[in-house]
Amino acid sequence: MSIEVNKETFLPFRINVSQAEIDDLKQRLSTIRWPEKETVSDWQQGVPLAKAQELADYWRNKYDWKRFEKQANTYSQFITNIDGIDIHFFHVKSKYENALPLILLHGWPGSIVEFIKLIEPLTNPVAHGGKAEDAFHVIIPSIPGWGFSELPKEVGWDMSKSAQAFIILMQRLGYSRWAVQGGDLGGAIATSMGQIAPDGLIGIHLNILYIMPNPFPENLTEEERAAIDAFVWTQGEDGGYSHMQRTRPQTLAYGLIDSPIAQATWIYEKFYRWTDHSGDPTEAISLDQILDNISLHWFTKSMSARTFWENRNFRFDGAELKLPVAATIFKNDIFKYPRNWAEQSYPNLIFWNEVDNGAHFGSLEQPQQLVDDIRRSFALIR
Repeated sequence: MSIEVNKETFLPFRINVSQAEIDDLKQRLSTIRWPEKETVSDWQQGVPLAKAQELADYWRNKYDWKRFEKQANTYSQFITNIDGIDIHFFHVKSKYENALPLILLHGWPGSIVEFIKLIEPLTNPVAHGGKAEDAFHVIIPSIPGWGFSELPKEVGWDMSKSAQAFIILMQRLGYSRWAVQGGDLGGAIATSMGQIAPDGLIGIHLNILYIMPNPFPENLTEEERAAIDAFVWTQGEDGGYSHMQRTRPQTLAYGLIDSPIAQATWIYEKFYRWTDHSGDPTEAISLDQILDNISLHWFTKSMSARTFWENRNFRFDGAELKLPVAATIFKNDIFKYPRNWAEQSYPNLIFWNEVDNGAHFGSLEQPQQLVDDIRRSFALIR
């Protein structure tokens, strides 16, 4: 599969959700038809009714979307068309000479919101505990179907095609030497980019790995058994969302696009399950940040579930990834693979750090740790 590279225009972009859209959201939140209370005392059946009502009340009466909009619009944003799809992206250049271009790729149920607070430390390291030689030019695109990137109108936009599109984006920006970072789906796309190994890509940093040993070990260590158990849990007990999105995204979309509380709880449940906390996800990520992400999905009518359908049969083909690979492993992520497995898949593993705090949303939960590890990783190959 290939995508033709054409010189296209970069159109400046600013986020500007109308007051009418905000008012419509608040009106919908005032007329929710609530279900009956759950019959358990925890989150086994999903978001508890009381938590959903608290979330809706805060979203309607206290949350300020314009605050996020103002914050995001302090940074340069553009739209460019790649293979018929308008791709939205941030492009923030560092003032420091020899800054390394770095593309940051989000996952689900995340979005560009994941990386807003990383922009300043990465582009202006001297003001954030780093050195001038740590500087990056930062590029943050939205995966097609998410946020302000256009929803594909035809089938075929799987991870490998998104990977090729983002390679074209970096080429179109004129960068001859650059790097990529990703987690969740963004990590899978980053891995695909690394396997493609285009001219100019010097290495990738991941905060989640998609690997399995080949051949599979006969006698598993305790760490290996824990990794497999965690993966099985994500595909079973915790995998209902994925099965629905992989098999019936259009059916699911009617609820998510029409009902703000459906969209909110669909995402909020994952912030509960996939963050490092002792009972309340806002211990890990502020409620405003959670709602920034939920609101972006709502206002843009994001059809991110369709990406799961596109990738329902996607498997990494086992192609050796020869480029330098760096990894930050957050201790409480949904699944974690042992270093010896990573070394089989990534023969050029240049950096490995296991972090005691944080989980699936590393860029939101532990932004400084992620920034530090990105700096340390690419300092080795700049």
